[in-house]
Amino acid sequence: MNNIDKRAPLLTETRLADAWAELQNHASQGTALKADAYRLAFADPEFLLRRETRGIRFQLEMLKPDLDQAEQGIESTVVVFGSARFRAPEDAQENLRLAQLSGDASALALAQKQVRNAHYYDQARLFARLVASDSMHRRPEERLFIATGGGPGIMEAANRGAHEVGALSVGLNIALPHEQSANPYVTPLLNFKFHYFALRKMHVMMRAKALVAFPGGFGTLDELFEVITLVQTRKSKPVPIVLFGTDYWKRLINIDAMVEEGVIAADDLKLFQYVDEPEAAWAVIQKFYGL
Repeated sequence: MNNIDKRAPLLTETRLADAWAELQNHASQGTALKADAYRLAFADPEFLLRRETRGIRFQLEMLKPDLDQAEQGIESTVVVFGSARFRAPEDAQENLRLAQLSGDASALALAQKQVRNAHYYDQARLFARLVASDSMHRRPEERLFIATGGGPGIMEAANRGAHEVGALSVGLNIALPHEQSANPYVTPLLNFKFHYFALRKMHVMMRAKALVAFPGGFGTLDELFEVITLVQTRKSKPVPIVLFGTDYWKRLINIDAMVEEGVIAADDLKLFQYVDEPEAAWAVIQKFYGL
């Protein structure tokens, strides 16, 4: 056994070097790959992007983040959603200063709204710090990790809070023509990008042990009602659903009217809770799981 050449490949080693080198060579030269029947199927972007291979792409978007999170020990997450347009207080103040100098009335009105809503950024950041700080000292199977949509605004704030205490955090980003881009506080090994909203939503729920929804727009509402519906219809196990910012949510959605009209049951109001402080949001989760 001692005479075995240590440079010899292992029986279990798999080499995809030729296909990978071909892709890298074309990318570095900025040249388009031509259709080639002889190219390996998994190294053929034209083939993988065909309508007929959509199912394969679904599988890949399902599998890659799942394997990577498992390798990093991410089993349970607290998902934080909210507006991508809320800014950190210091950035909001700078935008206000520039808007005042510009004399542009519409820019000034927008900057004033950003300043007014910047406190939500700080609260999301503090909430994430609370979760991450507590979980870092627990056994691996009891740890909760912050997960967000990976973008700016409230998502950035939550990833930032976890990053500041040295904790891992997940970013489940989505490729969009505008607005969405990965924030710098997501743990690089857990910074994922999706093409399909459906697969992204599945990954949101697969490990979610709680959802905290800060004020936001259509994307936030989409995720919120997705989770509420899954829990209401018992397609998912009950999890804490926390609406941060009582005044915002009650102005936005008249849930009581839905009960009055009989489209939901009075008991459905128990599916979520309103809070206004980071400590209160964390307390809801702690109480639910007996932490």
